[in-house]
Amino acid sequence: MSNLTNTNRHSPSPKHKSPAKKNKINLKELKNNTCKSLMEVECFLNDFHRFTNYIKLYKILK
Repeated sequence: MSNLTNTNRHSPSPKHKSPAKKNKINLKELKNNTCKSLMEVECFLNDFHRFTNYIKLYKILK
């Protein structure tokens, strides 16, 4: 009986976790995200180009 009480006091051995499953790459979603990112960069550069033109105009008129 004392053996049973001693074994209950010890915690069970930890189970080994299986390695994490790799996420499958969704090419369609990746393509859409890349296109959106490129469009955002293009818009930023166009706005930046306009901003530099305004600064040049301001310097000329000043």
